[in-house]
Amino acid sequence: MKPWEMWKQTFNTWETTTSRYLENVMSNPAVLNPAAALLTAATKVKAVTDRAASQWWAMLGLPTRVDQERSLHKLNQLESRLLDLEEQLAAPPPRVARMIDTTATTTPPATTLAANTTSTTGEA
Repeated sequence: MKPWEMWKQTFNTWETTTSRYLENVMSNPAVLNPAAALLTAATKVKAVTDRAASQWWAMLGLPTRVDQERSLHKLNQLESRLLDLEEQLAAPPPRVARMIDTTATTTPPATTLAANTTSTTGEA
């Protein structure tokens, strides 16, 4: 038998045996209840620590994590709006159909107006 196949077979046997044992241990209430209590206690300690750190930073006049997250959210919103505006500027303008107004009256040329404004008394 090749060494690789022998190692692989040994590993598979070890893994199967170990997984069965750990499944029994991890489903035992004598293990689960203390683990749950430990996790609950750790979560409470973390919450107290986070509150204390936040108060400490605020007392120093520095932004807390919540303040930084709020600022980052606003910055992301502004960046998104800026990108939208840049896309609008980069897009070609929409084509507008030009309509010719055939009902409009035309004004007489400038030479005709000048001729009509001269005096009829013969004075230049």
